[in-house]
Amino acid sequence: MKKYQLVVPCHFGLESVLKREIIDLGYEISLVEDGRITFEGDAEAICRANIFLRSAERVLLQVAKFKAYSFEELFQNVKAIPWEEFIPVDGKFWVTKASSVKSKLFSTSDIQSIVKKAMVERMKLKYSVSWFDEDGCAYPIRVFIIKDEVTVAIDTTGDSLHKRGYRLNSAIAPISETLAAALIMLTPWKKDRILVDPFCGSGTFPIEAAMIGANIAPGMNRSFLAENWTNLIDKKEWYEAVNEANDLINLDVDMDIQGYDIDPSVVKSARENAKLAGVDQLIHFQRREVKDLNHPKKFGFVISNPPYGERLEDKKDLPLLYHEIGEAMKRLDSWSTYLITSYDEAEKYIGRKADKNRKLYNGMIKTYYYQFLGPKPKKSGR
Repeated sequence: MKKYQLVVPCHFGLESVLKREIIDLGYEISLVEDGRITFEGDAEAICRANIFLRSAERVLLQVAKFKAYSFEELFQNVKAIPWEEFIPVDGKFWVTKASSVKSKLFSTSDIQSIVKKAMVERMKLKYSVSWFDEDGCAYPIRVFIIKDEVTVAIDTTGDSLHKRGYRLNSAIAPISETLAAALIMLTPWKKDRILVDPFCGSGTFPIEAAMIGANIAPGMNRSFLAENWTNLIDKKEWYEAVNEANDLINLDVDMDIQGYDIDPSVVKSARENAKLAGVDQLIHFQRREVKDLNHPKKFGFVISNPPYGERLEDKKDLPLLYHEIGEAMKRLDSWSTYLITSYDEAEKYIGRKADKNRKLYNGMIKTYYYQFLGPKPKKSGR
């Protein structure tokens, strides 16, 4: 089966999580860059990557990589790509996104129009037509230029992979599903350890944790653009990938995952989202304030996305809120706490310096992933 280079974007700073996922799927990494990883795979890999990867934003099929210092070089190199091997004569194709970093070609709108023009010229020649109706399947193109090196790829995913299909009811400023999954996988949490999110909002952290614990593939309940690319991927590849995912699900797993929020309507929405994800029986949601957070079990995990100020009337309320988080951490002194927040005085009011801290972006918001590590349990105490 033909092999491709598949480019998989992810959140900056979480490349190690995605790299581990790809290796666990059985594929060989070709390149690790800031915010994306390239690996080699066939048509089956396109299906499995879309269905199984939790921390990826999308899966791109790389069709070319070359240097370009002028628009003429960009045009000629794109025209030289064998587009007829990827896009049928009735295919709908356009440059959905272009980006440029530290390169001579920096106008993204010009890059988009020149790439489209070069594609048309190539395909007119190969298909012996002067006009394309573009009424068939969609083949959106993405172009990245970094230090004058151009990567041209076709998006196999469509809607971003963070759209799992379960979050129809969202709280204010929700964390994305892909980021939540990556942050969970960055911790040593395992399904036999209790996990609590005291600011659960839409329920994303508890739901993603339950899906990880029950081995539910994140792409099970959605569709992908490349499902219609019968010229490149046989339908049976998708069926086999879905069957593989179905065979791995274990809903009989014994887990203790809890989500709290101060707003009862938010708790209700989180329950509905968990039901849509098929994990409602694995999560306990409850209205509770963080100042009341306590638990008799030891060696648990708090993983949460506390308010940055967007969900509060005024940022003046944040010092008290983070002080309450700190008091809860004192009560749960054998637990590990992981918080993603843009509040740069979080440690001050929690009253403890984080053992580890990562700078990440939640959308366009610069955030910190504070990691307060508890003691490791003895094996007999798990």
